[in-house]
Amino acid sequence: MGSLGQSTSVFSSIKAIPYDEAYQVTAALAADKTPTKVDLGAGVYKDENGLPWTLPSVKEAIARLPDDHTYLPQSGFPPFLNGARSLMFGDLPNDQDARLSSIQTASGSHACHAGAIFLIKNGLKPKNVFISDPSWMNHALIWECADSTVTRKLYPYYHAATRSLDFEGMIASLEKSQPGDVVILQACAHNPTGLDPTKEQWVAIADICERKKLFPFFDSAYQGFASGNFDDDAWAIRYFASRPSMEMAVAQSFSKNFGLYGERVGALHILASEPGVKPAVQSQLVRVLRSEISSGTAFGSRVAAEVLDHSELKTRFLEENKKMSSRIKSMRAALVVELERLGTPGDWSHITNQIGMFSYTGLTAQQVQELRQKHHIYLFSSGRASIAGLNSNNVARVAAAINSVVLEKTQGH
Repeated sequence: MGSLGQSTSVFSSIKAIPYDEAYQVTAALAADKTPTKVDLGAGVYKDENGLPWTLPSVKEAIARLPDDHTYLPQSGFPPFLNGARSLMFGDLPNDQDARLSSIQTASGSHACHAGAIFLIKNGLKPKNVFISDPSWMNHALIWECADSTVTRKLYPYYHAATRSLDFEGMIASLEKSQPGDVVILQACAHNPTGLDPTKEQWVAIADICERKKLFPFFDSAYQGFASGNFDDDAWAIRYFASRPSMEMAVAQSFSKNFGLYGERVGALHILASEPGVKPAVQSQLVRVLRSEISSGTAFGSRVAAEVLDHSELKTRFLEENKKMSSRIKSMRAALVVELERLGTPGDWSHITNQIGMFSYTGLTAQQVQELRQKHHIYLFSSGRASIAGLNSNNVARVAAAINSVVLEKTQGH
């Protein structure tokens, strides 16, 4: 403090802000010592025993790795980048491959941020970025931190009354875009709603992107988790890439499908409309990477590359993702069966109509709070629940708790 009690710190004008809800829920869960507590907040796959699951293919890959902790090449670990491109885009035609630039990133969040910086600094310089309402909470924050002068606009995505995709509202909003605006699109297993466009709707979205000169920026965090099939989950991205004049960015995360959450493994891909710009694009991507993390993470990328580069491990990996997706689907069904058995007021079919790790349950913030305080069940205030946190040992209790808080509301308590 100064002599008159005034702060002399250059940081004195900074205001404290609440921590991200994901971390708040995690902290509250850790402080709760109730042995029967249920975590439906964390975006982490858990097995039938409620424990984080390490994929056997990943365990095997780790056992095979050489003892090598050297820096990676500037763009990233080449075998990893090759495997990542193949997993996302399939067998690329030569003309597409010649237009695609890629760098290794610190998972999906960094890919989204590095992509934003690249677009802001090079050529596009967007005035607006369109983000779904609702969306993953980090999307808006990433663009705010990348450049606060880029206006963040929300496009309707979720129709609360029908608990379905508001496709008409989405299209109507994108019709108001300007050339060069960016639109954030989640490739599959939309977070938090679990609602994805149909193939016909994806075609319509691609049409409007081309007609309005919108720049699509795909966030692919759940490939393999939505349907259990990697090719099906990449359909939208591959369709957009197949359109000759389409330019786009793809943020690719390996946190969920490899279970490498803390290893921060991902990639950023930029598809240009002509091959001649690739050297410049690649060099500028590397420049962004150098300024932000200098070099990609070696351990996680080597693990992923080991799996993707060996057919027997890759086959097992694909089957393990199918197993994870299948268990999540079965837990969706089990929850709905229990709610219907209890006669819980309302239609709960939206839970099984949704896809991927999360369900937008329709529960209110007050009901979520009651679930936490009275039943030690943790999910987000928006009503988003991680279905991966359910298992045969807790699904009946979770359903009973939901039934209880819903009945309290309907009875006016």
